[in-house]
Amino acid sequence: MGYAILAFGVVFLLIASGGLLLFYREAMLQRISEVINPAPKKPKSLLETIQQTGLSIGGVVEHFDQVLPKSQAEVSIVHQRLISAGYRSESTVKMLYGSKVLTPIVLAIIAAATGLGSLNPLLVYALALGLGFLLPDFWLSNRIKKRQKRITLGLPDVLDLLIICIEAGLSLDQATARTAEELRSAQPEMCDELNVVVLEQRAGRPRADCWRNMADRTGVESTRNLVSMLVQSEQLGTSIARTLRIHSDTLRTQRVQAVEEAAAKLTIKLLFPLVFFIFPSLFLVILGPAIIQMMQTFTAMGR
Repeated sequence: MGYAILAFGVVFLLIASGGLLLFYREAMLQRISEVINPAPKKPKSLLETIQQTGLSIGGVVEHFDQVLPKSQAEVSIVHQRLISAGYRSESTVKMLYGSKVLTPIVLAIIAAATGLGSLNPLLVYALALGLGFLLPDFWLSNRIKKRQKRITLGLPDVLDLLIICIEAGLSLDQATARTAEELRSAQPEMCDELNVVVLEQRAGRPRADCWRNMADRTGVESTRNLVSMLVQSEQLGTSIARTLRIHSDTLRTQRVQAVEEAAAKLTIKLLFPLVFFIFPSLFLVILGPAIIQMMQTFTAMGR
C-alpha cells in the first residue's frame, strides 16, 4: 500500500510539473524578454500579488477539464448555473471541471498523509474521490442560493431608486443605468444584472428581451414577476412608476409575511430539541437524587 501511495504522489508531481512547464511558456518568454530589455518596475501591492496568484492557480486548474468527458448540453447547463452564481467568463466552466478532477486527488492525498487510508482503504479512498467530485457542485449550488437571496433582499431598494429616477423625468433605460451606478456598493449583485441589461439595450436588443434575460440569469421568482409587470405595463401603456411602487410594496409585504411564518414555525421546530435533549436532562437532575435515595433505602431494607 505504501508503494502505491508513493507512486501516486510521484505521478501527480510529474503531471503538475509538466503542466507548469507547458502552461507557463508565455510567462517564461516574458521573463526572458524582461531580462533582455529591462524596464523600470513598480512595486506590486498585496492585492495585485494575490490577484496574480489566483489567476495563475486558475490557469493551471483550467487545463485539467479535458480529463472529464462532457457533452455540449451539459456544458451549456453548467455555464447557465455559473452565470446564475455571478461568473460569466468562459474560463469558469473549465475551472469548475478542472476542480472536479483536482479536488478528489487532493482529498486522496490528504487521506493518505493523515493515515485515514490505512483504516479502510477501499471505503476511505472511494469516499474521498466521490466527495471530491461532488464538492464543486455543492459549492456552486451554495453560491447560487446566496446570490439569489441577496438579489431578493435588495430588489425593493433598487425599485425605490428606479421610481425616484423615473418620477424625476428619466426614462426607464436611463433610470436603470443611473440605479446601477448609484447602488453599486450597496447592492452589487442586482446592479451587476442591471448593468448587463443596459449593455444589451445599447447593443440594440429589445427592452423586453433584455429584462427577460435578466430574469433567466437570476432565477429569482420576484425578478420574474417584476419583468412580467414591466412588459405588461409597456404593452398596455400604464404608468411604470406606479407599477414599480406596487411591486416594491408587495415584495416588502411578502418579506414581513415570511418572517411571521418563520416565527410561527419556531414553536414546532423547538419541540424536537425539547423532547430529545432538554427534557431528559431535566428528568435526570430532578428525579436522579430521588432515585438514588430510593435505591439506598431498598438496599438497607433488604439487609
